[in-house]
Amino acid sequence: MKILVLSDSHGNMQNMCTCVEMLHPRHILHLGDCIRDAEELRRLYPDIPMDTVPGNCDWGCADPGERLIEVGERRILMMHGHTRGVKETTMRARYAAKEYGADILLFGHTHRACVDYDGSLHMMNPGSIGDRARPAYGVITIEGEKTDCSVYLLK
Repeated sequence: MKILVLSDSHGNMQNMCTCVEMLHPRHILHLGDCIRDAEELRRLYPDIPMDTVPGNCDWGCADPGERLIEVGERRILMMHGHTRGVKETTMRARYAAKEYGADILLFGHTHRACVDYDGSLHMMNPGSIGDRARPAYGVITIEGEKTDCSVYLLK
């Protein structure tokens, strides 16, 4: 199963659509900033399941800032990251993921892509798909017991 992870789209629908057309994911996760972009993507690709969380630029959105979901038998904690201070450190976000019993922690907000695995928790920030110079996105691949989290630059 291939899961597309997007964050910080900031109005760049073209980059998000390019990712969907290129990857043909089975699921899409959008980590906020701007959730209205995710809503438009859902309208364009109604057959692909999508989960979202709002970011710090998604004023007026009443959705919870963190969501624990299950996809492909993996527990995924989604957050934008601003409520856990990820620009300073990821420790609070990691602690929350462990408290939730998550297998994968996803966050955005910093616009800096990263991937890490500490032996029990996969962590990924897909970067900013809305970045004009270096747009980035994440892919989670689940095959049986194997989980791979990777980040790519959109060419």
